[in-house]
Amino acid sequence: QVQLVESGGGLVRPGDSLRLSCAASGRTFTNYAMGWFRQAPGKERQFVAAISWSGGSTYYADSVRGRFTISKDNAKKMMYLQMNSLKPEDAAVYYCAADAASGGRPGVRLNLYEYDSWGQGTQVTVSS
Repeated sequence: QVQLVESGGGLVRPGDSLRLSCAASGRTFTNYAMGWFRQAPGKERQFVAAISWSGGSTYYADSVRGRFTISKDNAKKMMYLQMNSLKPEDAAVYYCAADAASGGRPGVRLNLYEYDSWGQGTQVTVSS
């Protein structure tokens, strides 16, 4: 497992932007496929976006495609989620996740069970 720490959440108005960051430890960060999930009160944790270990492949939930962008900086051991045109329904605790066990297996991971490491979450509130 690796240690993941999210940051960048906050209170914004509808239409605003935020960039979430996820800092990772681990000597083989380059090999980690990673993702973002979110959980609103009373709801299950849901997939938001995923990125392959190289950063060459990405995938988004339909609800955020075209508004959110996931990226990964292997040199800095960082992952990001740029969120534009935020809506009230985007409000949730956002979690970053890493698949550290697969050792560079190609592709993205779309399901919770495919990740073995999780951050503590960062709150995003969207309200006028």
